Amino acid sequence: MTRFRIKLTMTILGLISLVLVLMGTYFAKVLEQSYLQTLHELLSRESKLVAQVVRSPEVFSDVKMLADRVSQVAPEEVRLTIIDRTGRVLYDNSTHKEEMENHADRPEYVAALNGDIGISRRYSETMGYDMMYVAVPVKEGDKTIGAVRSSMSMKDITDTVHNMWYSLLTGLLVTLVVGAIVVSRISYSIIRPIEEITRVARNITQRHYESRVRIKSNDEIGQLAGAINFMASSLEQQMYEISENQQRLTGVLTNMTSGVIFISEERRIMLVNPAVEKLLGTSGHDLVGRLHIEASKSFGLSQYIDRCLDTGEKFRQEVHIYYPQERILDVSFAPYINFKGEAKGVVVVLHDITEIRRLEKMRSEFVANVSHELRTPITSIKGFTETLLDGAMQDKETCRNFLQIIYDESERLYRMIRDVLDLSKIEQKRIQLQMTPVHVQELIASTAAIVQEQVNRKRLSLTLPDPEPAVWLTTDKDCLQQIVLNLMSNALAYTPEGGSITLRVKQLGAQVQIQVEDTGIGIPEQDIPRIFERFYRVDKARSRDSGGTGLGLAIVKHLVENLHGQISVESVEGKGTTFTVTLPSEGST
Repeated sequence: MTRFRIKLTMTILGLISLVLVLMGTYFAKVLEQSYLQTLHELLSRESKLVAQVVRSPEVFSDVKMLADRVSQVAPEEVRLTIIDRTGRVLYDNSTHKEEMENHADRPEYVAALNGDIGISRRYSETMGYDMMYVAVPVKEGDKTIGAVRSSMSMKDITDTVHNMWYSLLTGLLVTLVVGAIVVSRISYSIIRPIEEITRVARNITQRHYESRVRIKSNDEIGQLAGAINFMASSLEQQMYEISENQQRLTGVLTNMTSGVIFISEERRIMLVNPAVEKLLGTSGHDLVGRLHIEASKSFGLSQYIDRCLDTGEKFRQEVHIYYPQERILDVSFAPYINFKGEAKGVVVVLHDITEIRRLEKMRSEFVANVSHELRTPITSIKGFTETLLDGAMQDKETCRNFLQIIYDESERLYRMIRDVLDLSKIEQKRIQLQMTPVHVQELIASTAAIVQEQVNRKRLSLTLPDPEPAVWLTTDKDCLQQIVLNLMSNALAYTPEGGSITLRVKQLGAQVQIQVEDTGIGIPEQDIPRIFERFYRVDKARSRDSGGTGLGLAIVKHLVENLHGQISVESVEGKGTTFTVTLPSEGST
């Protein structure tokens, strides 16, 4: 039982008890007064009657005659006492007069001597219980010669009042028991809907929006329950829509490649998405709640955020950051405007354009390199052609030498264009791979035969892998042969006369490893990360003299990636270089 229900029950029972007690007290007083009034009238009548009988001097002075006259007219239940002017008891029909003390000080007697009807209620020492006394004067002419006092016990009246109070208390107890049951049921019928509404309201505050009040009445409580149910249904629908919108927003922010930061007007970060964590190298938990100037670790970015907060303008800037690594960001700054039209923060969107700028730089360098590489053969062809046209054709030997140079430069130009087109096809994955089982040692041997003449001309030592045990590889044979040929050609170009080139093949579980090792000039450590770039040469003069285009290693890298493999290089300047190609044994398309 709830405290409110107990309070309501006790209040109603208290009111019932108070009403019953007040009514009982009132009726007890009325009853007591009624009894007393009746008794007073009875005693007054008896006293007056006896006073009329005993007023004659001969009767009043003769005790025996006085007793006879009183006994004739006085009822047995009424005690009659005759008292003279001195207060001496002349006669008493209940007690011997000798045993009674002087009554001169009795208030009813005093009043009777003064000519009035005296009334008094007190405890009788003689009788041993409460009595009501009524005294009337006995007159002889105009003279008061004594008084007749009648009295009756108050015990019957007291017992009646006590019985009435006992009945009242018994009725009160029964009423309280019955009332408690009835009031409890009534209070339950009143409190139960309130408790149900309270339960639903509490559930709603705990986000249990499916809770409903199960009350079917049509009174005010029922109307309140209906309003609560409608509110819960409306809240459930609204919270569902908010949850869905939040899930969509979270999904969009989580899967965006661009970073999003929301900064409050207090300049603290309130929201970041995972892309920001990656860009800034800090977890979202560490970013949220911090000042943006502390979290971003970029003075330029913080400066633009402050500018947007101060001016409220929308703009876009390119920002460099250097932690956790150098990046170039295209950043959009926009003020956040609430429904009142007040600027309450800044929304920052970060796009990582580092790769775009790198590709733009590579494209620019590629155009410059292609232009540079094409200029040399074209200049040679043009120069020797002009020389021939100016009369050098008359000298057959000179003409033949010049035409040979023009042919060589044209061939070099053709190889360059071919390599550029091949590289473009490989990068765009326009080459259709034909996956077939390939005996790796046999393919290396057949490829080595192609460059054997150059090996002999430079007096190099070429060591091929042992044919046994046979290593098989499911891959595109032409792509693999081009990879091996380009690596061998690169080793031939950078290995001086008398050097050595060694090829190895290893079976490593589900992978096959091919190594091309030379004792050439090596690669400076700072140049190793760039050797797979287009037209990049460690020794430009030697590469050009060997007829290389500067695209071989770039082609090798893309071919290996197309075959789902990896290529790595180890080199010590002045001692040699080792290229390692790792390919899956089964390959994939």
